[in-house]
Amino acid sequence: MKDEKVLKQVIQAEYGQAARRAKQGKASCCGSGSILEDGKLDPITQNLYDTEETVGLPSEALMASFGCGNPTALATIQPGETVLDLGSGGGIDVFLSARRVGPTGKVYGLDMTDDMLALARENQRKAGVTNVEFLKGEIEDIPLPDNSVDLIISNCVINLSPDKSRVFKEAFRVLKPGGRLAVSDIVVRGAIPSEIRHSVELWAGCVAGALDENDYLSKLTAAGFEHVSLEPTRVYTADDARDFIIGAGLDVEVVAKAVDGKFLSGFIRATKPTVETACCSPGCCS
Repeated sequence: MKDEKVLKQVIQAEYGQAARRAKQGKASCCGSGSILEDGKLDPITQNLYDTEETVGLPSEALMASFGCGNPTALATIQPGETVLDLGSGGGIDVFLSARRVGPTGKVYGLDMTDDMLALARENQRKAGVTNVEFLKGEIEDIPLPDNSVDLIISNCVINLSPDKSRVFKEAFRVLKPGGRLAVSDIVVRGAIPSEIRHSVELWAGCVAGALDENDYLSKLTAAGFEHVSLEPTRVYTADDARDFIIGAGLDVEVVAKAVDGKFLSGFIRATKPTVETACCSPGCCS
């Protein structure tokens, strides 16, 4: 793993640039940690939302969407609930959630990148959405009180964190008893080449930091969650891998073959118990 501070600086720089490009009306992607030119769509981020869903939303919100799924389509979101989107980017999942919670509900978007927050707030103004608030902060240190959120969503962001156990503990803390986690993320199935793990560009590109699927679920359980599950939504082929490896300085053909079928997008669900139980795992309450 690279130094946490360096990783966060790289990620902020990449997504800050992506936000600026979205403001200019230029689509961009996170697949290789760089901007894909000539209209080529990244295999991870493309075709995630139905046209009907995005009607009435600013085009910049969709252009600044770098997810690997559509958590708002798979999560159960009820009117009046409080929802938190970890790594909210240009705000598309926040706005879609805001429609579902209605005027009596509230949706928070959390992001650490100033350019993304500025873009999201401008998109909010354009869309005329009032039951939304964008917060600056890191997903390892959520700036909300304990037991304050009904649902946490996220879209291909937790894989970017160097300390996923801390993210899950923070998510558990801010959820109300019985609250739900419903996130889309990239996970790994089987061993992958070490050069991918050590590529800063591929950390920013949603790939290098991806956990093994079983490790992901185990960390959620260790944080205190129950009813933990992972539903694969897409498995990436060697051809897909070529697109998100380009630009990382690796042997594209060799690495693409080595990761064929090993990266997948998944929808992860978990629930905070209605009654907290005693901590049993070493270090889980630290």
